[in-house]
Amino acid sequence: MTFSEQLENIFVTEEEIPAEFKLPSEVHQKTYLSNGEMKQWDGAVHEVYSPICVPTSEGLKRKLIGTYPVCTQAEAMEALDAAVAAYDNGRGKWPTMSVADRIACVENFTGKMIEQKDIVVKLIMWEIGKSYADSVKEFDRTVEYIYATIDALKDIDRDSSRFNIEQGIVAQIRRSPLGVVLCMGPFNYPLNETFTTLIPAIIMGNTLLFKPPKHGTLLHFPLLPAFRDCFPKGVVNTIYGRGNTIVPDLMKSGKINVLTLIGSSKVANELKKLHPKVNRLRAILGLDAKNAAIVTANADIKLAVQETVLGALSFNGQRCTALKIIFVHKTIAEEFLKQLTEEVSELKFGMPWVKGVSLTPLPEPNKPGYLQECLEDARQNGASVINENGGATVESFFYPAIVYPVNSKMKLYREEQFGPIIPVVPYESMEEPIEYLIDSTHGQQVSIFSNDSAEVASSIDILVNQVSRVNINAQCQRGPDVFPFTGRKDSAEGTLSVVDALRSFSIRSLVATKLNEHNKNLLNEIVSGEDSNFLSTKFIF
Repeated sequence: MTFSEQLENIFVTEEEIPAEFKLPSEVHQKTYLSNGEMKQWDGAVHEVYSPICVPTSEGLKRKLIGTYPVCTQAEAMEALDAAVAAYDNGRGKWPTMSVADRIACVENFTGKMIEQKDIVVKLIMWEIGKSYADSVKEFDRTVEYIYATIDALKDIDRDSSRFNIEQGIVAQIRRSPLGVVLCMGPFNYPLNETFTTLIPAIIMGNTLLFKPPKHGTLLHFPLLPAFRDCFPKGVVNTIYGRGNTIVPDLMKSGKINVLTLIGSSKVANELKKLHPKVNRLRAILGLDAKNAAIVTANADIKLAVQETVLGALSFNGQRCTALKIIFVHKTIAEEFLKQLTEEVSELKFGMPWVKGVSLTPLPEPNKPGYLQECLEDARQNGASVINENGGATVESFFYPAIVYPVNSKMKLYREEQFGPIIPVVPYESMEEPIEYLIDSTHGQQVSIFSNDSAEVASSIDILVNQVSRVNINAQCQRGPDVFPFTGRKDSAEGTLSVVDALRSFSIRSLVATKLNEHNKNLLNEIVSGEDSNFLSTKFIF
């Protein structure tokens, strides 16, 4: 059997799909959440085809798994009006609610979310081709993130539940919301990375417009009733449709206070420019990244190879934190490539439900074609695909390709491939990868592999001024979620972690007065009477 035939055989007939991993039925979304109502939609819809293909009389075809609304500017603006009304210039029920009550709403939502785990996990798997095991992990990690966010907010509120006295002024300092948030998440972690902005935005008292990613839309549908039932009307509103059709007018309205986007820096730049009062717009952005690994002559080659495979090919390399270019010292390049090729050849490939599978079909229909263009460009500029079957493609599946030697003339040197290609660049002097990082428009993370403490130490002091996280003898990654997650240059704006996200979606506000008997009595009356949710000494346990 040829390798091409092996790849074709991973796509099985519908009858051969294990029953426990099948969707109960196609998911045809005919409603959307706006202003506290599940509104009926009878207009145009977008057909959702899974990257999982099935054999037909006409060959392999992506399986239709459902549809969702393609709403218009009118529906988007209605949702915006609902969010604006719910915030009501900070006077709405949600922004003035006590922290304890907002936490209770989020806890209630989380309980209802957990009830939908089975269908949400299956939709992650079917919509974006993520392995079933990793889809479960994404759901569980998201729930853990929500609970960690709640605990972090309790800590912040406890620290704020006292008065500060300085220079004859008494004040209470708390965090207050910013307004209306436009939230747009990515397809590669459509639940987790969306919720790492959505949940802190909500819990801090903001109201929300939420646009699901193009790939990974249906999985949010089972959660809409929970949003409707757990929050006041207008706090969470979903918008659907073509982003370039519905989003520009939202920004031009000037009514969006916070833009949060995980995606392209080009898109983020264009959207920010549309806002008529850009100085009033806060942006929390997770953008492009081309994270490099630097494997020095003093590296543990086996460890470097293992971490490179994990970093470059987890979820097919479709992660912003993935290792997307590998610099290897010339003296060890041959051995590194030998071990890397062996390690990649051991990876299990197949359908997302296969136990232990590492490589699965790609969700973006045009991605295999783009990756082939990258390989052809590399060949024309002097590189080769060095692993057997590297770049073999059948429909939505692309087998990983190790490309060597990559140079500055190639797309793979500059562009974020966001897929299962491992570009390897030989170097002689540490100055070469450092210059690459200095010249790069990206500045998220870097990994350095070396057992020489002096070499690592000298590199750290340079690299921390180029990227936001330096990983020593380990792949680049986001977690743990309590660590700051951000980037320099065009890779990010704002910082996300459990605590940082709460700060990003709020601002410190204070109530202050001169410390005298009259004002002391006034404050005591307000606090003891529990007349204000802001001015309070309640302690949340």
